[in-house]
Amino acid sequence: MQNQTSPLILSFGVSDPVGAIGIQADLLTFSAFGCHGLSVTTGLLISDTARVEDMQAVDPDWVSDQARVLLEDMTVSAIKVGALGSVENVTAIAEIVSDYPNVPLILDPFISALPEQGMDDEDILTAVRQLLIPQTTLLVLSPVELERLAETWRDADPADTLQNDVDYLVALGCEYVLVTGMPADPAKSGMGDGKLRANTLFGEDGVVRHDEWQHLPGIFNGAGSTLSAAATALLALANEEDDVPQAVVAAQEFTAGALAHARRYGMGKLVPNRLFQRAR
Repeated sequence: MQNQTSPLILSFGVSDPVGAIGIQADLLTFSAFGCHGLSVTTGLLISDTARVEDMQAVDPDWVSDQARVLLEDMTVSAIKVGALGSVENVTAIAEIVSDYPNVPLILDPFISALPEQGMDDEDILTAVRQLLIPQTTLLVLSPVELERLAETWRDADPADTLQNDVDYLVALGCEYVLVTGMPADPAKSGMGDGKLRANTLFGEDGVVRHDEWQHLPGIFNGAGSTLSAAATALLALANEEDDVPQAVVAAQEFTAGALAHARRYGMGKLVPNRLFQRAR
C-alpha cells in the first residue's frame, strides 16, 4: 500500500449529467495532469449536450459539511470554485477557503450555458465580488461576464473600460484576472476576419500576458471550464503563485488540444476531450 503522492485538488461546482462542465469535467481535467480531484457539489443540473434546462442549488449546510469533512481528512494543493448556485453557497464557500489562505484559489463562477440562472442574480454577483474575489489567486471570465460583474459596482459610463474593471478587481485583492475569448487585435495579428481570439492575463502591474489562439469551428460546451481546471491542476503541481503566468500558458495549450479533439456525444454541442493526450 502506498501513500497518496498526486496533488489533491478540491473543486466546488455543479453536477452536470453530460460531464461537459462542472465537477465531472474538472475531475477529468485534473486526472489528465496526474492530480486527484475531490468534489463538493453546489448544484444539480438537468441537461443534455444541447442545453441546460434547469439547476437546483444544494443546501449550503451540505456544501459546507462536504468540504469540511474532506479538508479535515486531507491536505489539498489547490481549490477551484465553479458555479455557486446561491448567495448562501457563496458565503459558505468563502468562509471555508478563508481558512486556507496559502492554497491557490481559482475562481470560474459563470455558467454560460445557463444565462438565465447562472450568475445573473445581482445578489450572487455582489457576494462573489465581496467575499470570494478578495481571496482569489486567479479569476477566469469572458468580457461579457466581466461586464456583468462590473455592473455591481459601477454605473454605465462611456469612460469605463475593461482595464478599469480589471484594476478594480485587482485592488480588491484578486492577484490575477484572465479575460478570455476577446477578438484579436487585427493591427497586431494581421487578420481582421475573426479567426483569432485573445486571452489576456492581468496582474497588479497591468497586462502580464496576451496570447492569441486560432478560433476553432464548432460550438463547444465546457471550453472555459477546461481552461480554468487545467490552470488549477498546473498550480497544484507547482504550488507556487509566482507560476500563475506559466500555468496560464500551459492551460491554454491543453485547452486548445482538448477542443481540437472534441467529441460529439449527442445531437448538441461538442464536448472537449480532456483525455486527448492519453489517446495519442
